[in-house]
Amino acid sequence: MREQTFAERLNETMTARSLKQADLIRIAGERGTKLGKSQVSQYANGKTVPRSDVLRILSDILEVRAEWLIDGTEPVSEEREIEPPLHREKEGHAENREKDGAMGAIRKSTKLDNVLYDVRGPVVEEAERMEQAGATILKLNIGNPAPFDFRAPDEMIYDMGRQLADCEGYSSAKGLFSARKAIMQYAQLKHIEGVTIEDVYTGNGVSELINLSLLALLDNGDEVLVPSPDYPLWTACVTLAGGTPVHYVSDEQAEWYPDMDDIRKKITSRTKALVVINPNNPTGSLYPPAVLQELIDIAREHDLIIFSDEIYDRVVMDGLEHVSIASMAPDLFCVTFSGLSKSHMVAGYRIGWMILSGNKAKAHDYILGINMLCNMRMCSNVPAQSIVQTALGGHQSVQGYVVPGGRVYEQREFVYKALNDIPGVTAVKPKAGFYIFPKLDVKKFNITDDEQFALDLLHEKKILVVHGGGFNWKKPDHFRVVFLPRIEVLGEAMESLADFLAHYRQ
Repeated sequence: MREQTFAERLNETMTARSLKQADLIRIAGERGTKLGKSQVSQYANGKTVPRSDVLRILSDILEVRAEWLIDGTEPVSEEREIEPPLHREKEGHAENREKDGAMGAIRKSTKLDNVLYDVRGPVVEEAERMEQAGATILKLNIGNPAPFDFRAPDEMIYDMGRQLADCEGYSSAKGLFSARKAIMQYAQLKHIEGVTIEDVYTGNGVSELINLSLLALLDNGDEVLVPSPDYPLWTACVTLAGGTPVHYVSDEQAEWYPDMDDIRKKITSRTKALVVINPNNPTGSLYPPAVLQELIDIAREHDLIIFSDEIYDRVVMDGLEHVSIASMAPDLFCVTFSGLSKSHMVAGYRIGWMILSGNKAKAHDYILGINMLCNMRMCSNVPAQSIVQTALGGHQSVQGYVVPGGRVYEQREFVYKALNDIPGVTAVKPKAGFYIFPKLDVKKFNITDDEQFALDLLHEKKILVVHGGGFNWKKPDHFRVVFLPRIEVLGEAMESLADFLAHYRQ
């Protein structure tokens, strides 16, 4: 007879106790322990098992012995006396519990307990399992242009090939002179004052630089204001660096602009920085100068660093113009992030950059920390650096995509109308980027778990999306759609979504 897995024992016991995953999270919170929704979902789906202290919390809630829950060595006891929590253990017993409860397993670091990245999370893992079983999945979960027939400009590929022989060694830690010079000149075109070549850092995509910049800044317990919804890497990297992400709300009724009053209410003596994602992912919002000025005023009043994620600054539609917040705040220390992944359709090349501007003298010690971390990783991808100068000079191919008749523009128009035509779905039209963040009528569809919605859609229609919770949106009423596929593919996807929602009730 096949032995039960941990996930099977967990689900069996939850059923016996009439508890759902949300109940485990709630009860743990009431007892002073934070469990993440994705964290519990991974336990229940068999993706991972909890480390010993989390196991103890689950066993206490479910009123079973931890040893049985983890490895089945003891039967469920409905009548048993609940074992004391971890903090009540007698001296000398903790070591044995660690040994017996963990069964010699190698556990992940506790630093990862609240680090989530559901853009590639449990729903994606389920999609991969389905693909391995033979299913064809339409992946509307990630902004990866290449699978949807977007190609890098020929000139970039040609120039990289010509320079490969010169890219076999390390560059300087900050990057090639030619790349950093071109980025510095790009900063000048964006009207960011006082940027020298020494203020420019290249990275293996913006993601690496976000992580590096937060590791260099944060002490345990420092707070960083992050938008909700956000690009989840920001929340994850703040947490991984030992900081506390504090989410400020963006207002869907006001073009998804930040709620300034909410930001002000959440500033404390431990707040170090304000994260601005503009153009915004996942909402596609583009902040006008008036909104940026309000953010600057708050940062200035409370002496905050501004981290500005501008990776979509060239993927802007409707004749609008992106304004870098750093260009409006020459007196504030700002770190501005951008790169080629989206504007030049080369996500796999992994080339991004960050620019330091404003009051750099005040940030002297912090900059030393950034330099140290840059030196530790040697340098970023040198072949990709070699084409930055080519990419930022001359004709910008992305401009053809974002005007009427261009692929990104027309696909945006199509998906915006198609979503709003589905009963129970509404969406704000994105102004930039590749994403739209539609809202579901939770009463109509009886939705209480947005991750379950994404899983149900995946199972029935083979369409992969990211639920709103994956972007640290606290209500179960949103999901993100990537509109990179061609219109005929999007058309089939929207028909399938409409058919699914015509009968879906959670």
